[in-house]
Amino acid sequence: MGAGGAALALVLWLLGLLEPFEARTWDWRARLMARPGEATSRVATILIDQGSLDWGRESQGLAWPWPRETYRAITDFCARGGAKAVVFDMIYSEPSSYGVEDDRGFRASLKRYGKGVGALFLSSENKKAAKAWPAGQPEAGIEIAGLDRWLAAAKPGSLAFTNAQFPTPEIAGGAAMLANTNFPRDSADSVYRRVPLFDLFDGKVVPSEALAAYLVGEPGPHSLAIEAGRLRVDGRGVPIDREGRAILRFRGPSQTHAAVSAASVIQAEIRHEAGESGGSDLSPGIFEGKYVLVGVTAAGLYDLKPTPMSSAYPGVEVNATMLDNLLSGDFMSPLPFPATVALLLLLCLGAGAAASTVSGGKSALVYLAVIPLAPLAGLGFYAAGYWLQVAALGLGGVLALVGSSLAGYATEGRQKRYIKGAFKQYLSPAVIEELIAHPESLKLGGERRELSIFFSDMQGFTSVSESLSPEELTALLNDYLSAMTDIIQDEGGTIDKYEGDAIIAFWNAPLDLPDHAARAVRAALRCQSELAELRPAFRARVGKDLFMRVGVNSGPAVVGNMGSRTRFDYTMLGDAVNLASRLEGINKQYGTYTMVSASTYRMAGGAYPARELSRVAVVGRVEPVTVYEPMLPAEYEARRPVLEAFGQALELFYAGAFAQAEEAFGALADRDPPSRAYRAKCRELQASPPEGEWRGVWVMTQK
Repeated sequence: MGAGGAALALVLWLLGLLEPFEARTWDWRARLMARPGEATSRVATILIDQGSLDWGRESQGLAWPWPRETYRAITDFCARGGAKAVVFDMIYSEPSSYGVEDDRGFRASLKRYGKGVGALFLSSENKKAAKAWPAGQPEAGIEIAGLDRWLAAAKPGSLAFTNAQFPTPEIAGGAAMLANTNFPRDSADSVYRRVPLFDLFDGKVVPSEALAAYLVGEPGPHSLAIEAGRLRVDGRGVPIDREGRAILRFRGPSQTHAAVSAASVIQAEIRHEAGESGGSDLSPGIFEGKYVLVGVTAAGLYDLKPTPMSSAYPGVEVNATMLDNLLSGDFMSPLPFPATVALLLLLCLGAGAAASTVSGGKSALVYLAVIPLAPLAGLGFYAAGYWLQVAALGLGGVLALVGSSLAGYATEGRQKRYIKGAFKQYLSPAVIEELIAHPESLKLGGERRELSIFFSDMQGFTSVSESLSPEELTALLNDYLSAMTDIIQDEGGTIDKYEGDAIIAFWNAPLDLPDHAARAVRAALRCQSELAELRPAFRARVGKDLFMRVGVNSGPAVVGNMGSRTRFDYTMLGDAVNLASRLEGINKQYGTYTMVSASTYRMAGGAYPARELSRVAVVGRVEPVTVYEPMLPAEYEARRPVLEAFGQALELFYAGAFAQAEEAFGALADRDPPSRAYRAKCRELQASPPEGEWRGVWVMTQK
């Protein structure tokens, strides 16, 4: 059975059917193992981000595309700082709309610097592009020893291009070298994982931006050769496949390499040229001895690419990663085929032998021991610089295990299959596992437990739903609820139910979680962070920003199977549940988005900083409750002065000094929504003083 599993997995791998799955496992490894390399600090980027576009439009009246004068300023700034080379990851294929002198000024700056790399775009689809290298365009003049012999043997169809889009001659003439800015995606899923260091056009070797930056920035002469499946660049061996591509070793998320906004650089250079430089100006010395790549990251400029790090990773940073790998000499290598086959056989034979010696409940232990072996081996080989085929190994191991489990699947597993099939659409995986372990619990009834309860609701969802078709609304809800649910379940929470856009969840049932309060608060903060990342994409779909309010409370509740004898849900009841719901709603009174009760704050044990927000009496509840607004540590530290001033004003409010409190809250109102709410409340209490003894309680009159 083990040999059969290995053979089937090997065939599927060689046919390419496992490639999409293998790509996902590779992306996981790349994210988990991403670390700065030896040369990461030697690569920097200048980013034309949204802030730079806003600065250009609002301060300089510049529409996109910018005048070439801006790039002239960037070049001069880098030259003053002693940058090794500057790569412009943009194709200036059209003359400047500001006139030919604008182009010539940029060209003169590049010429003075002498280490600027321009971009061209190679393709085989743009029939209007040049089919031969135009006169006046600088040639790299690169010679690669052994190239013809390698081309004849490998026959890499993707390296040779028939068309090229060049920059204007006015600009190209100033560049020390032109480089191809177009590199292919992986065929499995169109993600950028492998890149060629060079391409071919009109019989000439065209370097990638990374290779061009190295050749321009490092003193020559340079030696390039292809031998034994490697491209050797001045002794550095880069493993390449039959298509001439190298596997990237990503260093981390966007801006892992030192990044500076283009607006900051341009402003600093303008002030320098005007003789206005001061101590607060950006120093060109930050680029001393570094390779600098200039590119766009603003979403509207369409140079965001899917990579293992992110689905929207700046293209200029893909080039920066390639250059980093070249300088560090640590591109990834595919594990040789014989070694992969040997590991596959070893794993499958071992898994089959282990599974055949056990039965019943012990087989689960074998699965638990065998299944992680492939991903763990993948991580180990990644650390050593190799791409191990985890999907093939994992599939082979699973196939070997499954054969020995068929008998148990037909008898002992029947009840488990029934439970999972009946409830997988309704209950969380944790609840399903609890039911499998204790099927006798499939009856009406509940138990009293201490829970942390989570209620969330999307702000203004009614108006959003009215602006969308049913199909668009369904797709939006699915994307939103999926993202939030993944976080809640990742933190050990159980989804109670969805009510439109609202999510109700709880912690500490059916499984015991001693830190349930901290998990609930962390889930709330992670959900807010995730929504913030998704907000631009959602805005593009609905035309407005989406926000959600979250209320969390911890306390005793009855939890269990509730409903009729024929249809029931695993849910919860109790006053603690009602209070969590009320906290979610009263966020709107304070202008906050996350609120937790005093019991949750206390039981979380200071896991997250929070400010005391109010003593509030919610609708339907006599006793007031103290509520808090939790925050991530970084946000709390950034807002500490405002939060401390808010706390002092709140003490005045509790003491009944409404006039003084109004003044204190008023000083914060333009920066802090709760302060605005308290300022209005203080005015109201001064106009209509509270009757009886003042206890500092804000009585809510609506949910």
